[in-house]
Amino acid sequence: MSQVISLADIRRLAADFAQSGIVAAPLPTESGKVFYQKVAADDVKDIVLDGSLKCVNSIKEFLFPRHEVLYTFVRKGNDVELTDAPVFDTPQLILGCRPCESASLPILDPVFAWDFNDRFFQSRRAMTTVVSIACQKADSDCFCTDVGGSPENTSGADAILYPLDGDRFEVRLLTEKGKVLFAGKTTESSDVGHACEGPKATLDTAKITRWLNSHFNDPLWAELARQCVGCGACTSVCPTCHCFDIVDEGSYQQGRRVKNWDYCQSALFTLHASGHNPRPDQGARQRQRITHKFAIYPEKFGAILCTGCGNCSRLCSAALGIKPALEKISSEAAEDLMPVPPLWVRNTSDK
Repeated sequence: MSQVISLADIRRLAADFAQSGIVAAPLPTESGKVFYQKVAADDVKDIVLDGSLKCVNSIKEFLFPRHEVLYTFVRKGNDVELTDAPVFDTPQLILGCRPCESASLPILDPVFAWDFNDRFFQSRRAMTTVVSIACQKADSDCFCTDVGGSPENTSGADAILYPLDGDRFEVRLLTEKGKVLFAGKTTESSDVGHACEGPKATLDTAKITRWLNSHFNDPLWAELARQCVGCGACTSVCPTCHCFDIVDEGSYQQGRRVKNWDYCQSALFTLHASGHNPRPDQGARQRQRITHKFAIYPEKFGAILCTGCGNCSRLCSAALGIKPALEKISSEAAEDLMPVPPLWVRNTSDK
């Protein structure tokens, strides 16, 4: 027997949670687009739980905020008084996210607990319960199956919902957090939900990694750069991009040290004070982004820094993103493995 809950009961659950905690879920905006947003108890009726939905943003901003205070400082005579920012201690529920969003969290965990324990990320992670919803429709930008995911990937989720008819959902409980959240709120049923089939896997990521490790100066990077305008939209909506900068705000008398999102596609990202930039053009920056995701991060942490969500392609004003770039790299890698044709064939084809 499966556990089933109605949409009305899910909304009541969210309203109750919002009384003492934070609820983040898909909400429509005036433009008609849907974003993961904080939901007040009075607005739970507007939550969109649709397995076909593709939100514009990513859930990462609820665990890794765009702007976060680390500590404040005040000068008192010859001394400086430092005050640490409080650790996040509010229960948080992320409701109705895609499996490719929840799957990003275990991928991000190592980078915030590697040579330094980031208590800000880790406290948010500990206080957050994640309820995903199985995908019911993949679009042309989706490629979760190419990176080891699926439309019903449970990685990073505490529970997963499967849409049923009549505004009902099958609930599959995955962790103790999920069990506590739904305790006493489901009923038994013989109905079982399903996810969509998902996109057909067409990319060999191992082959792509080998190509990346041996084509640092390949002309393909300049080709990709002709499409990229360096706006950073791709990194903003990516659930696994995590670059940040640390700056001081205020004056020498008092202020605060803060952590802000940054992005490797910016010309300022690696610009030295001397004026030297080790990644001086957009091609070098494209190379860094893709190599980091599919070669550097896997070598260091054992996971591809991508969930195949397609956000970067879906939101790119130049129709680029990771998937089209990987398809071009895959094509280049295949040509590298092809035997060199006889000279007479090459001479004939040149005429």
